Amino acid sequence: MELKPIVPIEIKKNMLVNDLVLAMKNIGVMGAGRIGEAADIFTKMIQDKECTVFLGAAGALIPGGQRELLISILEKKWIDVFVCTGATLTHDLIEALGHNHYQGHHLIDDNELNKKGIDRIYDSFMKNDVYADLEKFFNENDFTGEYNIKEFLWKIGYFTKKRSILKICYEKKIPIFCPGISDSGIGLMVWNQLNKNKKIKVDVFNDLKEILDIAWTCKKAGVFYLGGGLPKNFIQQAMQFSPKDGASYGIQITTDRPESGGSSGAELREGISWGKLNEKARFIDVICDVTIALPLIINAVIDRIEP
Repeated sequence: MELKPIVPIEIKKNMLVNDLVLAMKNIGVMGAGRIGEAADIFTKMIQDKECTVFLGAAGALIPGGQRELLISILEKKWIDVFVCTGATLTHDLIEALGHNHYQGHHLIDDNELNKKGIDRIYDSFMKNDVYADLEKFFNENDFTGEYNIKEFLWKIGYFTKKRSILKICYEKKIPIFCPGISDSGIGLMVWNQLNKNKKIKVDVFNDLKEILDIAWTCKKAGVFYLGGGLPKNFIQQAMQFSPKDGASYGIQITTDRPESGGSSGAELREGISWGKLNEKARFIDVICDVTIALPLIINAVIDRIEP
């Protein structure tokens, strides 16, 4: 066995993010080494012209300040298929309607926040009156018709005036899937429209057919998971139909643990047993808060691809 020495990190004045991540790669172990490896794998995914990149996004990414970063990688067409939670899209639309999320604190009287009309997402705050504008948006725009979830989300993007995840996916025609759309503020607004006899019909199973078709026909697949949950599993089950016996590349950023058997904490290599990850795939699990790891990885990749 040939042993490779750990190269201690050196901090230098005016150090670029990519230089820092490369130094973390040279450490080669623990969290730093994993972030360095993730940046390498994502670069390979993007540069591999045969690779279709599937991004699964769960968790409080928009309240955690990751919205512009997600919009940027969608604009650059680094992502071919985007799967996310209804909460992610609700928070995205809320900001597109002119509202903000605010810096708060988790050690606070939640009863007092409730009296002031402030909702808490750990230490991020949001004013509860955003839902009035959300309801107004759905009342003022005509969503009458029959859709699958992707088409319905593109319709929201069509009506959204400001830069957003929803608008970019519509404009770039990036397939955007949200199998749990009813479990969100947007879902509540659609339910409200249905109660007002608006003719909206969304076929939830048609999206499954579409993502399976993409997985089946792509030459090669790469998966990138921000958190886990429903978006991860929706992509993972599609990978069982990919032509290469699962994804050829994989990155997962999570703080969840594998011992309980849940999808969110499951190591990527577990997917080999299901045929969701190719046994020869290049992959890495990054055990870290997404709001720390993702900006480092994406900024390093930007320097490499767009010098």
